[in-house]
Amino acid sequence: MGGRIMASTINADTSNGVIITPDTSGEIELQANGVTKAKVTANGLQDANGNSLRGGMYRNLIINGDMQIAQRGTSVTGVNGNNIHTVDRWYNIQVNSGVYTHTQDSDVPTGQGFAKSWKIQCTTASSSPASGDLLRVQQTIEAQNLQHLAYGTSSAKTMTFSFWVKSNKTGTYGIWVYQPDSVRHIGISYTINTANTWEQKTVTIEGDTSGTINNDNGAGLTIAWYLSAGSDFTSGTHATSWESVVNANRLPSGQVNFADSTSNYINITGVQLEVGEGASDFEFLPYDVQLQRCQRYYELINDSNYSSYGVMAGGTSQFFAGYVDYKQIKRATPTITITGSFLIQGNSNQPGTTSMGTSGIGKRAVYINGTGIGSNVVNGYAYNLLDVNGYIKVDAEL
Repeated sequence: MGGRIMASTINADTSNGVIITPDTSGEIELQANGVTKAKVTANGLQDANGNSLRGGMYRNLIINGDMQIAQRGTSVTGVNGNNIHTVDRWYNIQVNSGVYTHTQDSDVPTGQGFAKSWKIQCTTASSSPASGDLLRVQQTIEAQNLQHLAYGTSSAKTMTFSFWVKSNKTGTYGIWVYQPDSVRHIGISYTINTANTWEQKTVTIEGDTSGTINNDNGAGLTIAWYLSAGSDFTSGTHATSWESVVNANRLPSGQVNFADSTSNYINITGVQLEVGEGASDFEFLPYDVQLQRCQRYYELINDSNYSSYGVMAGGTSQFFAGYVDYKQIKRATPTITITGSFLIQGNSNQPGTTSMGTSGIGKRAVYINGTGIGSNVVNGYAYNLLDVNGYIKVDAEL
C-alpha cells in the first residue's frame, strides 16, 4: 500500500456497500448513506453533533438535575437568604442582592425530554451590589460519591458540566467549583447569548492533581452559578485553573448583575456533571429513583400511610411514645422539625390529636413522644401515628 491512512470515513452506501475513504481529520466517521451517525475522536465516541456517547448508570454526579423533585413545595416568595426553598438539593446562598421568587416551573427546552425547570425571578432589585454582596445557587456533592475522580493524583479526572438555561438577562456569568477538604477552587464562565431563549451550555472542569476529596459523607465538591456578586469576588485574577481559595479570584470581572431589575428571571434544567470530555445526553432516572436519592438528604413526612408504631401509656395523663421510620437512610444524623398536630389511632380508638416532640434521632428513624392525647385509649396497646395537619421535616443536607 502507499502512504499511511491517518483517519477514515466508513460509509454504508446503498449502492456500493461499505466504502472506506481516507482523510486527514484524525477522526473516524461512521456514516449511513452519506450521513454521519457517530465519530471516534480524541475525546472518545461522539454522535454527529459532537456529543459524547458515554454510557453507564449514574454517570451524572448531580442529583435532581432535571428539577423533578420538590418536596418542600413548588413556589416560595420573598426569598432573600440561605436555604433550599423549592427543588430538592439546590441551595440558595445570598448576601443582600435583592429578593426573589423560586418556582418549580413547567417552562422547558422543546423536544429534550424535560418536564420541569427551576425558575428564579427577581422581585426586589439591587442595582449596585456592595463589595461583599452575592447571589449564587448551587449543589454540593457528597465526598464518597467522588472518589473515582482520583483528585490529588496524576490521574485526576477531567469532568464536563452541562445544563440548559434561559433568561432575559444576557451576558457573562461565572461558575464556581469549590473543594472544601483542600480549600481549593476553580472558576469557569459562560455566556447567555440570546434573551428569552433556551440555550445549552457545556464547560470543562480540569482534574485537580493537588487537591484532596476525603472518602466520607461530608461535602466533596460544590458547584455554583453566580448570578450577582460584589467586587470582593470579581476584582482579582479569575482562577481558571485549580488554586487555593482567594475570594477575589472566584469570578470573571464582567460577571452579570442579575439583581439589577425586577424584570430579571432565569430558568435552569438538564444539569449534568460527568467524568470525561464532551457532554453526553442527559441521564434521565425514573421519578421514584430520583426521589429516593433526594430523600437521603431531606424527607418530608406528612403521609398518613407512613410507617410508624408506638405504645400508649395510661393514667391520668395519656402519653404516646414510638418510632417513625424514614423511607431512606439519611446521610448523617438529621435535624428534625415537627409542626402541627397528629392523630393517634389503634384498637378502634381515636383519642384525638396531639403535638409531638422528639426524644431520639437516628439515621433510620426518629423516636417521638406526645402528650395531651385524651382519655379514650387502652393502656399498653399498639397505636399508629397519623398526620392531621402536621408534618415532620428530616434534614440531613450538606
